Amino acid sequence: MQALKFSTQLLSPAACRIALGFDFGRARIGVAVGDTVTGAARPLRTLPARQQRPDWDAIARLIAEWRPDWLVVGVPRHADDTASATTTAALRFSRQLQGRFHLPVATIDERLSSWEAEQRGFETALGHRRSNDPTLDAQAAAIILESWFNHPRSLA
Repeated sequence: MQALKFSTQLLSPAACRIALGFDFGRARIGVAVGDTVTGAARPLRTLPARQQRPDWDAIARLIAEWRPDWLVVGVPRHADDTASATTTAALRFSRQLQGRFHLPVATIDERLSSWEAEQRGFETALGHRRSNDPTLDAQAAAIILESWFNHPRSLA
């Protein structure tokens, strides 16, 4: 794999234009891209994990292609706001993203993002929910990214 170089200079939140959002999971990671000018995000793809580890090569290719200013990781928590094993893994993933790619990384609470993706109409033509559909992870990543855009305090 070709080595990628990234600027280690931190951008101010106002300078952010393109962001990649991640819906972290041990089996799959949903990825979305968004633009702060419009505040909109769209699903890109769902990356399968390899032995419960992120596919860093695929993530590097997406970062090289989209050249984001920020990376945003959704961090799941239980309804009572307590952490879970996935919370810890998502936080570790966010630190690894920053360490590998030297881009600013933000985290945001992503509770119910998959449920919201289903509710927004990402259902089959028959109206059945697609909770096992891998594309739902990328759609949840778009919701995570839009939530981040709508909370400017999370940019700091």
